[in-house]
Amino acid sequence: MADLPQGWDARGRPPALFRRFEFEHYGETRAFLDALAALTEEVGVHPQNISFGTTYVNITLESEDGSEPGSVERDIAARINALTGTADT
Repeated sequence: MADLPQGWDARGRPPALFRRFEFEHYGETRAFLDALAALTEEVGVHPQNISFGTTYVNITLESEDGSEPGSVERDIAARINALTGTADT
């Protein structure tokens, strides 16, 4: 899959985008989760899976129809990156 946002991998069946975000402290993890919730409510696109611990968050994005993730998923992945200041190159 071409043109993935920085840090994201294409994985699995059905095809999905995956990224693990790591943080120094729980407060940073919590702030990221709060910002992620606000972003997904704003755009109406929600990850299929979010798992987290004290200092990490795993996110999986799948297309709604089970096809290969497209521009909608790549766009939301890039916007999620922006929550942490990760710039796409």
